[in-house]
Amino acid sequence: MDRRGRGRSGDVEPYTLDREYEDVAAVVDSIPGPVNLLGHSYGAICSLEASLKTSNLGKLILYEPPLSTNVKKNSPPDALDRMNSYLHAGEDEKTLLFFLQEVVGIPQKEIRMLRILPSWPSRVALAHTLPREEASIESYILKPERFSNMATPTLLLLGGDSPPFFRAAIEALKRSIPNSRIAVMPEQRHAAMDTAPKVFLREVIGFIKESPWNIGMME
Repeated sequence: MDRRGRGRSGDVEPYTLDREYEDVAAVVDSIPGPVNLLGHSYGAICSLEASLKTSNLGKLILYEPPLSTNVKKNSPPDALDRMNSYLHAGEDEKTLLFFLQEVVGIPQKEIRMLRILPSWPSRVALAHTLPREEASIESYILKPERFSNMATPTLLLLGGDSPPFFRAAIEALKRSIPNSRIAVMPEQRHAAMDTAPKVFLREVIGFIKESPWNIGMME
């Protein structure tokens, strides 16, 4: 789905993260269930929270949500100011490149690969949403007790070469969601759906096709 301010979706002010959760839950509830929901990065936070607002989920897949943990990002302290300054100067692509490299930690080799994909112009077009989402991430606090009774089978995707803060976030989710497991994609980072689509799809489709399972019971 195109989240607020992206693609063909409209936008409203003031922006709040709660509305994103409600949007995802509304889409899930509009589809005959049970629905399999996949969220990547910021979308993974939205999907995680939406899972508490719907009873129509079959399985949940979360790929590297940028949760705040005791392992901090290596992004510059003035990242928000710099992104906003680039946007005000009309440099949307520079904003996106800065975000991918300095905030997310994607290496130049992968960025060059992303830039030649047909999806790159649409990525540039969403650059204006990045500062507000980064600000929302900084204010979001994972409260494990809220997910202690969550029964939805959940796959936690992690790139084998991803920065430590993503690993810490995935491990925090594993401790928070009883019915969950981690799948590590070797030699990948935050964009495996583009850099290694076969590996990514093998994990996602394999998980969806699995019979229902309960990690808590297995352990």
